[in-house]
Amino acid sequence: MQKILVTGSCGFIGGYLVEELLNNGYQVIGVDNFSKYGKVDKSYDNNTNYTFVQGDVKNTDLLKELISDCDQVVAIAAIIGGISLFHTLAYDLLAENERITASTFDAAIWAFQNKTLKKINVISSSMVFESTNTFPSKEGEQLTCPPPLSTYGFQKLACEYFAKGAHEQYDLPYTIIRPFNAVGIGEKRALVEKEIPSGNISLAMSHVVPDLVQKVIKGQDPLHILGSGNQIRHYTYAGDLVRGIRLCIESEKAINEDFNISTATSTNVLELSQLIWEKIHGNKKPFRYISDEPFKYDVQKRVPSVEKAKNVLGFTASTTLSEALDEVIPWIDEQVKIGGI
Repeated sequence: MQKILVTGSCGFIGGYLVEELLNNGYQVIGVDNFSKYGKVDKSYDNNTNYTFVQGDVKNTDLLKELISDCDQVVAIAAIIGGISLFHTLAYDLLAENERITASTFDAAIWAFQNKTLKKINVISSSMVFESTNTFPSKEGEQLTCPPPLSTYGFQKLACEYFAKGAHEQYDLPYTIIRPFNAVGIGEKRALVEKEIPSGNISLAMSHVVPDLVQKVIKGQDPLHILGSGNQIRHYTYAGDLVRGIRLCIESEKAINEDFNISTATSTNVLELSQLIWEKIHGNKKPFRYISDEPFKYDVQKRVPSVEKAKNVLGFTASTTLSEALDEVIPWIDEQVKIGGI
């Protein structure tokens, strides 16, 4: 039975990934400092194949202890949030995430040289393609397009160079994984984000799907959206995303490769907004919206090529946005009632 270390295990993607790995026969060690949401309880906390350690990933000695008998590590831990975070914590995102990344790679290099570690899996971001004008964006486009303008996108690109550098100098095998707009349950009011007004609603996440859902649930009419609503994204169900991550862990063909893990379906913000509105209101209220001034780093188009993941890993996202929303909307409705959002 392989043992996997997951950093940032109590975050949004981390929570889905730990469950996916446990359900597929892995032993998992999770580490998290609860900086994003505070202490959270997970359904698998008492699973005998799961060990959780509360701690800071910047503590390299702790990571060395945890990683010492692991086969692979999935590096998720980072300060991450919605678009408002790119502006309010522009320096901290860069500085803190670089410290986290360096500590994780230091421990991984040590474990590869001295223990049983076989590979590091780096969770990057679609934001490495922030400045591209080539769509769909294939793996490798991040090396030829202009660099990201946001510190968050730039730091995610730096994570990929950490992987390349560690491989060049220390032969550490890696896989780079780029999620595109993950959608699922578990995104609560983040401790690290300040409240952002959106019409008559104050938001503390600035992730488009949960923000739109809570505004509609709370009765905002007309609905406030950022910008024109023509921004194109690929909203990928988190359950599909972590299946893709697991395939990257398992496949020999994934070693020293990078993959866009995403649905193939493009959706603009207006289409998303109207779908959410209709799922909550049905035909009782006509859909109306107001465009608010967008943030500076509100990228207008992110469209991935998904062919490499399909051809090499056999990965295809199978959950539609409508199906994902059928899971997300009731969960957010409950969170609004209990004050979690």
